[in-house]
Amino acid sequence: MTLRDGRRHLPEPGGPAPSRSRRLSRAIEVQEAVKEIIVRRGLAAGDPLPTESELMQELDIGRNSIREALKALQAVGIVDIRHGFGMFVGEMSLNGLVDELAFHSRISPQDESNHLAHLTEIREILENGLAWRLIDRHGGADLAGMLSPAREVIERMEEESLVGAVKPETDRLFHDLLYRPLGNPLVGRLLGAFWQVYYQLSDELGTPDEAPEQVARKHRDIYEAVIAQDREAVAAAMSAHFAGIRTRLARLRSG
Repeated sequence: MTLRDGRRHLPEPGGPAPSRSRRLSRAIEVQEAVKEIIVRRGLAAGDPLPTESELMQELDIGRNSIREALKALQAVGIVDIRHGFGMFVGEMSLNGLVDELAFHSRISPQDESNHLAHLTEIREILENGLAWRLIDRHGGADLAGMLSPAREVIERMEEESLVGAVKPETDRLFHDLLYRPLGNPLVGRLLGAFWQVYYQLSDELGTPDEAPEQVARKHRDIYEAVIAQDREAVAAAMSAHFAGIRTRLARLRSG
């Protein structure tokens, strides 16, 4: 209910112990009330939140309920609790999705509905589309100059391949820099989520079957296809790149 001064009032339960469904619905109601405060005040990621005491007063609710709500919101990245500093609006995070995908991929490695295989398919489709968008949006400009940071990372990959394996961090950086000219901040977050899933399952996936030189070569093929503005070459290079991941997934299912 709403108080006369406009504040939300969430009455504390009294009398008999509430049922589980009532407790869950109440917990969600408190979480929604905190989110409403964030939206109503126009707070953005990193902005400080009211203290526990201030939330208790504004919502007219007990400390335990506030703390439970804040912990739940922290788990999904909406609230960032920094002990000794205060509470802040959280940055967007896909950590919950990452953990769920990694867990379900781990418990069903031989299942035809393996989530990691589906995730790999989605990532390939996404990167194909992003590369084509690069061509559409920047094909008339100096695309080679725009993507010079990605080229430098390829050269680093080639150097690493001569002395050992290509580092996962270098591989990830290439994909990040390749699409950065699109100016879409969600791209990096989504690709980062994919990488985190693969990292969590690195022991199950095992080492790549490809030689380090092949890994570097396939990334250069992607880069050169984009620079040439050749859609068919982009699709072929992407397919070859993800073939290595699909091989490791097939080995995982057969094992």
